[in-house]
Amino acid sequence: MESLNPDRPMDWSVDTLSNPSTTSMKKWPACTPTLLIVLSMLSVSNSSHARALDSHLDCSSSAHEFIAELLDNHEIDPNPTRVERNSVNAFRPTPGAKLTAFGFRVHTVLGYQRDDSQFKQGSGEPVADSAYGVVVIGSADAVEARLRDAHSNALVRQVVPLILTVIFCQ
Repeated sequence: MESLNPDRPMDWSVDTLSNPSTTSMKKWPACTPTLLIVLSMLSVSNSSHARALDSHLDCSSSAHEFIAELLDNHEIDPNPTRVERNSVNAFRPTPGAKLTAFGFRVHTVLGYQRDDSQFKQGSGEPVADSAYGVVVIGSADAVEARLRDAHSNALVRQVVPLILTVIFCQ
């Protein structure tokens, strides 16, 4: 895993998503407990104001359907913040959009569909004909337990230990 650099977004490449052994652990600062408490408070959703994306993350939708609905509702920025080599497009939720997935706050929305003008093509081989998902604020273990309870077939991978986890349908 790359070090966190605010000027360079996270790597959503297929190697990172499908191979957790490619990540390396860094030494956490002493303020980690405080940071984790703050992040856990942020990840608690207020169901009366948040829109749950759970039904799409059963992996039976297409990336086009998933992203088009979010764009139509102005819940994500139409311009991806990053396009990976494998064509995975990363979209930020719009200001004021409160998206959740299985009770966790959505940090980033991911998607790609071959031959679809909604998505930009990366320089390498696409991850799949259609792939989509979200990055949520929460530990991989907690996210995986919620997905298992919901009988979702989505792939779960840790992005930043105890903080960010990807839920990915391919």
